[in-house]
Amino acid sequence: MADVIIPIVTLIVGLIIGFFVGVFYLRKQLEKMQNNPDMLKEMAKKMGYNVNNQQMNQMQKMMKNKKFR
Repeated sequence: MADVIIPIVTLIVGLIIGFFVGVFYLRKQLEKMQNNPDMLKEMAKKMGYNVNNQQMNQMQKMMKNKKFR
């Protein structure tokens, strides 16, 4: 009986911990992008968008209005 329950509990606990670590990491990355326009521009290029300075300023303004904490 314990041979089945322990792996299942371990899996569930691992998934929960992994989820919270992932959320923490994503929040940190978004906070970095708020303060670093080069990082934001690089992300936009990787997504296939070519942004000009006006669009970049608008994206930064939108991100600063949104709190990721």
